Amino acid sequence: QARLVESGGGSVQPGGSLRLSCAASGFAFEIYGMAWYRQGPRQDCELVASIAWDGSTSYSDSVKGRFTISRDNAKSTLYLQMNATKPEDTAVYYCNAPTRSTVQPMCVQTPGVFGDYWGQGTQVTVSS
Repeated sequence: QARLVESGGGSVQPGGSLRLSCAASGFAFEIYGMAWYRQGPRQDCELVASIAWDGSTSYSDSVKGRFTISRDNAKSTLYLQMNATKPEDTAVYYCNAPTRSTVQPMCVQTPGVFGDYWGQGTQVTVSS
């Protein structure tokens, strides 16, 4: 079955950079669109970036110009390069294969391609 393992989170000062990774297994990664979501403290889930099977990308306005989503199909890995970070980027970041379902207030309650499966996420804290 599908498995998603996020990593790369940590603490960073405002203006700093982090690179998140999502190792995928158990499915044909290369044919699926993928996305990064985040759940900030006391905040609704936000879909921050997505990438289609053909490499086309889209971003939320809150991260556009600062974050870059990419994928390495040979390694079945999804990435999120976070630059010029801000305190409001503090959140647990998750990867998943999205559907057209409405993003729920809690990320882990949002149906994905693999039903209600979500990985454990990776914590990012932006603070001075």
